[in-house]
Amino acid sequence: MGKLNVVVLKFLTHEDFRVLTSVEMGMRNHELVPAALVAAIAALKHGGCHKVLRELIKHKLVVYERGKHADGFRLTNTGYDYLALKTLASREIITGFGSQIGVGKESDIYVVQNQEGRRLALKLHRLGRTSFRKIKEKRDYLKHRTSASWLYYSRLAALKEFAFMKVLYGRGFPVPKPVDCNRHCLVMQLLENCYPLCQVREVADPGDLYDKLMSLIVKLADHGLIHCDFNEFNILISDKDEPTIIDFPQMISISHANAEMYFDRDIACIREFFKRRFDYESEEFPTFADINREDNLDHEVSASGFSKEMDSELLREILTAPSQFDEEDNDTATDEEVDDGEQVAQDSSDASEDEEKFLAAEKENSFTPLCDPDVTSRVQDYLRSADATASAELEETCAKRALQSGDSDDGESLFSAGVGSRISSKQVDKDYVRARIKKSLHNEGKKQRRRIRIKGEASAVTRSRRDNAQSLKECPVWGYD
Repeated sequence: MGKLNVVVLKFLTHEDFRVLTSVEMGMRNHELVPAALVAAIAALKHGGCHKVLRELIKHKLVVYERGKHADGFRLTNTGYDYLALKTLASREIITGFGSQIGVGKESDIYVVQNQEGRRLALKLHRLGRTSFRKIKEKRDYLKHRTSASWLYYSRLAALKEFAFMKVLYGRGFPVPKPVDCNRHCLVMQLLENCYPLCQVREVADPGDLYDKLMSLIVKLADHGLIHCDFNEFNILISDKDEPTIIDFPQMISISHANAEMYFDRDIACIREFFKRRFDYESEEFPTFADINREDNLDHEVSASGFSKEMDSELLREILTAPSQFDEEDNDTATDEEVDDGEQVAQDSSDASEDEEKFLAAEKENSFTPLCDPDVTSRVQDYLRSADATASAELEETCAKRALQSGDSDDGESLFSAGVGSRISSKQVDKDYVRARIKKSLHNEGKKQRRRIRIKGEASAVTRSRRDNAQSLKECPVWGYD
């Protein structure tokens, strides 16, 4: 994939981004979003959704494809990039876009500028490249889901990495400072005068750097996490030989089934590199048995391998552990006698209540949907108007049937109780009702003809009719010899 060109971003209008967001929302439930659904979600004031789509296709932000069952539009990587960059620019996180400084098997790195003129690093996750497509086998991003688009995979990877960077930076680990995250874009601190370890040919003291890297691996494990890709490509070295760790979406918990294997693999990668590059080999290296858990970062970020059962057990341990204040109260309470059975029952009930509150609060914390709030409100208004139009057409149909049957002469209600609106026949003009029904049918016909004229829809209808006709010809006729 070539470099990202953001020149077109300056000339896109508000309607262009509304249509891009509509295609993005439609891709949550459709592999190819139909043109009618894009127009309904966008709800442009003066129409023209097809014209906007043509311009977006010309700039390769959206593509039109013919699927096996239906035809429609889908976002490209560039279109998804533009949506994320537009959001970050509206938040005033970035104001300028620079050159590309790195390319990996699953991401691209660019230099950006913020409002204060400081340079930052922008990481665009590109899951789905030919070099790395076994996502289901390597990582459990989807969990209970069976399939998703590569754009959704990239978004999950960016969110996971941002969560890891945030907790590690807060604990004082040598990682870049996270700034913001939107969709598949991650903005972080740009490390000046730092180079990847794979490009470093010599260091002042290989033994000291070796000890620092091994201490980092053990420190991560003591906090409940394993990097799983701790090698010379994901370690930056400063001028003072100080290491910095990058690339975190694949981290797992030390409670993972294969945690020991990944831990030993990280150790082996560093040992082999130092032996090959600096001709340094040490007989001392940590093992998985040396891990002494000090913190629960895997619990905070829900790392892979940390199950709900482990979460409940950890919660019970935290809630039932005696605190310092309880010990002081027990030491000072010499004159009062407390029944042990009642005290244990009360503690267990309090712990269960706290656990239920914690689990309920955890269920409420979910990911924010990928949609613009303005577009969401437009969709809700559209659905309300559609319901109102459907109810009005139902009332008009009931009125027409009542007029044709002649039941309206007795002054009874034209509509049944199920419709919800009761109007006397003396209040309704027959000619007015006929005119309204005729106008409604005429408008529906115009909408149907306009829907057929949309690009791609006419050919799709013709193809389906041709397939149905061929199926009827090939279908055997039963009952004839």
